[in-house]
Amino acid sequence: MIYGIGIDLTNIERFEKWIDNETFCSRYFAEEELLYIRSRGRGAVYSLAAGFAAKEAFGKAMGTGLAGMSLKGITVLRNEKGKPYFQFDNAIWEKLELCGKGPVVHLSLSHESQWAIAQVIIEVKNG
Repeated sequence: MIYGIGIDLTNIERFEKWIDNETFCSRYFAEEELLYIRSRGRGAVYSLAAGFAAKEAFGKAMGTGLAGMSLKGITVLRNEKGKPYFQFDNAIWEKLELCGKGPVVHLSLSHESQWAIAQVIIEVKNG
């Protein structure tokens, strides 16, 4: 059963000034995320914006926003084929497990020109 759906759209231009800001990046992104983002070369700002949108979309899918959650505890990674997925710290997992049994979180990212978008669907075995 679907517990929640979240979507977030962000303007990539906002992130151009933050891509080289270590304080911003280390506050909101885990080191593993930043390694991937920085490996993207000219596309790094797109990955930064899409990753931030993913975290916002997750909060919306939870139905609580991001109140009481550390954005750094919500890590966006890619599998060997490039498919994005979340990795959560224990505090986020505890909140997620309150949604229902066997939570599964689906993530889709896209970016084009000046926009990055993320969609999150949280699925549980029971509500």
